[in-house]
Amino acid sequence: MKRFIPMSALILAFGVSLSVFAMGLDEAKQKLDAVKHQGLVGETPTGYLEVVRAEGQAREVVEAINSARRDEYKRIAEKHDIPVTQVETVAGKKAIEKTPDGQYIQVNDRWVKK
Repeated sequence: MKRFIPMSALILAFGVSLSVFAMGLDEAKQKLDAVKHQGLVGETPTGYLEVVRAEGQAREVVEAINSARRDEYKRIAEKHDIPVTQVETVAGKKAIEKTPDGQYIQVNDRWVKK
């Protein structure tokens, strides 16, 4: 029992420290255009971002934006009583269409510059 308390405190402290490093949505939104322009992040047909090149804060931006997108897709799906996958597919198509030339999109599981 004596070993359990210090170990659980260590695990709790580690978990709290990781959450401090998580990027907030506002910060991720501010950095999104830059990481897309740098070719670090691209849009996928599934409606989510993916890392093209794992540099800088690309992964953190992807995680924060995708978390917000996932929540929004779920909300839309529930509102219209449709599967989330349907919302994701429509969102992915729109995101790819709106992606400016020179940025990455995923086509047939491969990254291509639009």
